[in-house]
Amino acid sequence: MNYREEMKQLRDTLNAHGYRYYVLDAPTIPDFEYDRMLRRLEDLEKEHPEEITPDSPTQRVGGRILAAFESVEHEVPLESLQDVFSPEEVNEFGTRMAESLHQVAYSVEPKVDGLSVALEYRDGIFVRGATRGDGRIGEDVTENLRTIKSIPMTLPEKLPHLIVRGEVYMSHRVFDELNAMREINGEPLFANPRNAAAGSLRQLDSKIAAQRRLDIQIFNLQLCQGRTFETHEQTLDYLRTQNFKVIAHRVVNSIAECNEEIVALNESREKFPFDMDGAVVKVNSLTDRKLLGSTAKSPRWAIAYKYPPEQKPSKVVNIVVQVGRTGVLTPKAIVEPVHLAGTTVTNATLHNQDYIAEKDIRVGDTVLVQKAGEIIPEIVSVDLSKRPFGTTPYVLPERCPVCGAPVSRDLDGAAVRCTGAECPAQLLRNLVHFVSRDAMDIEGVGPAVLQQMIETEMVRSPADLYYLREEDVANLERMGKKSARNAIEAIEKSKENDLSRLLYALGIRQVGAKAGHVLAAHFKSFEALSASGLDELTEIPDIGPITAQFILDWLGSAQSQHLIGRLKAAGVNMEYLEKQVNSNFEGMTFVLTGTLQKFTRQEAGKLVEERGGKAVSSVSKKTTYVVAGENAGAKLTKAQELGIPVLTENEFLEML
Repeated sequence: MNYREEMKQLRDTLNAHGYRYYVLDAPTIPDFEYDRMLRRLEDLEKEHPEEITPDSPTQRVGGRILAAFESVEHEVPLESLQDVFSPEEVNEFGTRMAESLHQVAYSVEPKVDGLSVALEYRDGIFVRGATRGDGRIGEDVTENLRTIKSIPMTLPEKLPHLIVRGEVYMSHRVFDELNAMREINGEPLFANPRNAAAGSLRQLDSKIAAQRRLDIQIFNLQLCQGRTFETHEQTLDYLRTQNFKVIAHRVVNSIAECNEEIVALNESREKFPFDMDGAVVKVNSLTDRKLLGSTAKSPRWAIAYKYPPEQKPSKVVNIVVQVGRTGVLTPKAIVEPVHLAGTTVTNATLHNQDYIAEKDIRVGDTVLVQKAGEIIPEIVSVDLSKRPFGTTPYVLPERCPVCGAPVSRDLDGAAVRCTGAECPAQLLRNLVHFVSRDAMDIEGVGPAVLQQMIETEMVRSPADLYYLREEDVANLERMGKKSARNAIEAIEKSKENDLSRLLYALGIRQVGAKAGHVLAAHFKSFEALSASGLDELTEIPDIGPITAQFILDWLGSAQSQHLIGRLKAAGVNMEYLEKQVNSNFEGMTFVLTGTLQKFTRQEAGKLVEERGGKAVSSVSKKTTYVVAGENAGAKLTKAQELGIPVLTENEFLEML
């Protein structure tokens, strides 16, 4: 491959990954790998400047503006920093500074791996916040930034105009809690805190952003009317007096001390609540910064040292299997202790069976362990030259290590799941689903209450809810007699629910609310469903062979039969309660978008289906109506482009 072909390939690859990173917030390669490719392209462009093209990622800061938010032109550009990857390059930066300046002091700070924003204040009042975007044009995310409690809405000193720059992030603790709840709810997990923070800050609904509990570190004063400062350190000290959460920093007087601080920050990563992917070195003097100026892309007075993925050898002592809240079996390698990125690592994720087989990881192997700023270390490779004699390939167990139920592999992925209806590892998730609105609809018994019930061993399966005593529930934290009485009454009332709700609540794979209704309407009773076979199930509309097999497997499980027996004994309804409703939506297809005031989109979809219509998630030429609530987005736009009739919520209510 000649240099022209290599440059084109690098440009295409980097642009594709840049789109996934900046626009979709869904990167598919580590930042370090992206930076390496970018450095290679920069080197080639220095050698062959005549081959530089306008679409080269080296010619722009990066990032496109999403249509969902209004554009904001930054009064002071939010520049990106020049990346360096070695102590030698830090020294080169120091040499350049020494050649231009007489005496140089530097500020060294951790580089937060989050989303950069500018916060603007007028007369001490927060008036606007915007993402960095391409450095010149960003996105107005003011309402979402207002939900970050560490951002002051008013400042002690009412300066005419103030703009600060910071990095929005999600703390490790919040990230773990958010993913735990998403796992309980059966939602896709966020890959890392950076993705979670970026996705949260770009939510159109500020309520969702508020639930994500984002945080911020302020690291630069962009503009200040009414005060003057001589150094960067003075600006940070001032911003701290204005109630900003300011980045930790250390001012040093030599480039050698900069390198020492870079190493120290890497070794102390674990003390920070956020992910950090490097260290920032800045000239401290503001006068010197003005003298040095900026290139077309970045300031000459600062660099970002990017930490490479730290890798060290270790030995696999054992492989253990954990069962997650969704029943997925996750293998984990127990390794001999090794110090990586400021922490002592004793285990590494193995992801799934395919990952183990691909790398052929075995107990006793010497492996290369990596922790590149991510929370969970992983095994990069196996040193086959050090493999002990007699080792055998590792295979996940055929039965759940927690409850002993058979496991099954997802047909559309690598996940292996426990099939036990009463598996203790899945209990919280199963209970949360069982009591949810579309399932048994038991109000007053949320995740926090259910967690307490599990911890006190009041419940070991969903059936135990129907055997609870009011006085025991009242003793739970933050419950009391009235709340306990309401919870018991809601549990008692749920016994009268239609069979369709129960079928959905049981958590049978691929049996959602709609399939539960179809099954209940066809069989009329749980007893009839239990006596069915594969042929009869697959003849039912919307029940394919895969779903049918999942149903039969669930019905045949000893744990499932035990659960159903106890629910029956408690008096839970097992019959279909036919409802007389009109069919005025027969043959119509509805798409619901935005926030509705009278009910949720799920509730509105159920009303459509009860009247003979279909509620689908995407707009097409076959769509009959789009019902648009507040903050309707791309679906509303597409409906308008296709000429699909759009109903307001009130117009939809009239049709109902």
